[in-house]
Amino acid sequence: MHLSVDDLAPGPAGVRDNGAMSTPTSTPTAPQRLGTPSAPQQIGAPAAAPLRIGPHLVGPPVVLAPMAGITNAPFRTLCREFSAGKGLYVSEMITTRALVERNDKTMQLIRFDASEKPRSIQLYGVDPATVGKAVRMIAEEDLADHIDLNFGCPVPKVTRKGGGSALPFKRNLLRSILREAVGGAGDLPVTMKMRKGIDDDHLTYLDAGRIAVEEGVTAIALHGRTAAQHYGGTADWDAIARLKEHVPEIPVLGNGDIWSAEDALRMVRETGCDGVVVGRGCLGRPWLFADLVAAFEGRPDAFVRPTLRQVADVMVRHATLLGEWLGDEARGVVDFRKHVAWYLKGFAVGSEMRKRLAITSSLAELRGGLDELDLDQEWPAGADGPRGRTSGNNRVVLPDGWLKDPYDMAGVGEEAELDTSGG
Repeated sequence: MHLSVDDLAPGPAGVRDNGAMSTPTSTPTAPQRLGTPSAPQQIGAPAAAPLRIGPHLVGPPVVLAPMAGITNAPFRTLCREFSAGKGLYVSEMITTRALVERNDKTMQLIRFDASEKPRSIQLYGVDPATVGKAVRMIAEEDLADHIDLNFGCPVPKVTRKGGGSALPFKRNLLRSILREAVGGAGDLPVTMKMRKGIDDDHLTYLDAGRIAVEEGVTAIALHGRTAAQHYGGTADWDAIARLKEHVPEIPVLGNGDIWSAEDALRMVRETGCDGVVVGRGCLGRPWLFADLVAAFEGRPDAFVRPTLRQVADVMVRHATLLGEWLGDEARGVVDFRKHVAWYLKGFAVGSEMRKRLAITSSLAELRGGLDELDLDQEWPAGADGPRGRTSGNNRVVLPDGWLKDPYDMAGVGEEAELDTSGG
């Protein structure tokens, strides 16, 4: 028997189990619960209407942000289990060139569990023709039910090609890509995720939002930071409010600094956005989606605060799912290593043990190390706060001459496409 999400969060009995789990050393204890959140909301009163994405109704309006190397099928499975399947869970970034070329790694990344509905793929591309081919391939081969386009990635290997958060500066290029995507998608809804702009001197989000509406994009998600900020500083929620006022025709989702369900409610209340996109806040905390669902459904008394014993069981399950997905237990445990520090954030675990757990190579080794901890520790104060990358004030690497003309498309073509997916 393994730890069920029902031991941590409310929901129907049973867990969608993709294989045999490891055996906990003792019966999980009941989780702690929080009281009413700071947001002025009555229990039982939904915080926001369901989100309409084409034919898909997403209620509550909660979306898992695509994160390279993180939001693969196993992690999406965990998040969906804790939310009882509610919300929208997007794949990690898929490059259009790699998809069209049917790269082996990419074809694995777009595999969805049978229970994933709707199936949501995020695409990255710079060349309109290649983006069009990839979208038509998805539509014609029934590879997904929803397509999201990445115009928010700030990492240098993406922006130096003119992609990600650099691309919306080129207004005509953005329009051409959106036109190809929407035109090739058929009945599939197309959404986009973007940042405020390249830096404070080159803000593009209002122009990009208007172009998206004109080209038939179904919804827009805005991360309230520029590319130069990366993940540093504080997200500008006022920009989310301005975008919502600027494009009232379609849903606008807010992203940035959502570390708790209370943050999500506050973002909706303060910006008027139609839903939230959660990224770094759920690293090492897939049960955050149980909190989000409870909050948006007006059940803040159901928030999850697991003990370290329960966290350890989720860690082993996560590593197990990765091994099943990759077809090899050791590969799964090695891939899981990046998650160890996030899961253990705030708990009293010594540095040497943290290092040891981060180099494990088998489920038995991982479970054995976890069992040496004081597993009766309660959820630590402050563990809900910032996690993941926090770098900021970076120089944005751009193609030569990129900022000379916001409407010029010269020099952008197939050679600018990345050939690998997943970041």
